[in-house]
Amino acid sequence: MKKKNLKHVSEGKVKAVKEISDLIKTKKTVLIADISSIPGSQFQQIGKKLRGKALVKVPKKNLFFRAIDESKKEGVEKLKEFFDKPVAILFSDLDSYELAGYLLKNKSPSKAKPGQIATKDLEIPAGPTDLVPGPAISELGALGIQIQIQGGKIEIKSPKIITKEGEKITEGASAILSKLGIMPFTIGFTPICAYDSLKNILYVDIKINTDEATESLKNSYARGLALAVKLGYFTQETTPLMIQKAASHERRLIKVITGEPDEAPVLEEKKETPQEKKEEKKVNAAEGLASLFG
Repeated sequence: MKKKNLKHVSEGKVKAVKEISDLIKTKKTVLIADISSIPGSQFQQIGKKLRGKALVKVPKKNLFFRAIDESKKEGVEKLKEFFDKPVAILFSDLDSYELAGYLLKNKSPSKAKPGQIATKDLEIPAGPTDLVPGPAISELGALGIQIQIQGGKIEIKSPKIITKEGEKITEGASAILSKLGIMPFTIGFTPICAYDSLKNILYVDIKINTDEATESLKNSYARGLALAVKLGYFTQETTPLMIQKAASHERRLIKVITGEPDEAPVLEEKKETPQEKKEEKKVNAAEGLASLFG
């Protein structure tokens, strides 16, 4: 009989799998973040900022999958579906959305690179620049940007979109954006999904917009407050409003019962000019004479 070839697993890989497996079992949040196009220096900076908040790992796919299996945590195996690009795994005791919000908030501005796909329309705004007449004139003209010279500097006459969303950025567009100091992109960890090991919930398509969320909460609060007042639901917030509403209804009901007329609107008294006063006196004098002599 032929002996089966047994694959030797290095001690380092065994330790790596055990470490990741233990982190999956002990940490509240396991977050997968996209790290595509992040330079090494930038990656190190982000890692330093995350100290005390999350532990960052960039394991090989097979090691991470093995660690998931060995953790035996229900639901965590769904993370395997999101390992289809360069990613980092973050282990933290923070809430999933708190950690994701921190990552999005701490992204850094980045220049546009040739060949990069524009995620939005890239526009050169109108206004003065620090560019002096020279090669920049032809570079701007090649992109269809209208200019004029003011005070020895180039001024953009009207805004111009030089790359539309979804298009590749050309070398010319990249160069002009750089010269104008326009950095249309951001670099950082982009949250893809997060697993809450305490609640056994997987959050996907994580999008956080603080301004929109705040405005949505304000609108929801206003609608909820109005509905609660209408339903007569007593709370610390609704009670003063319901008392004011009741007082208003009481005043109206008394007027209906007593027949008291509604108050007429007070019209603002028009101030007369000296000329108008003279004319009024003349009219009054004429009317007085007419009454005397019939």
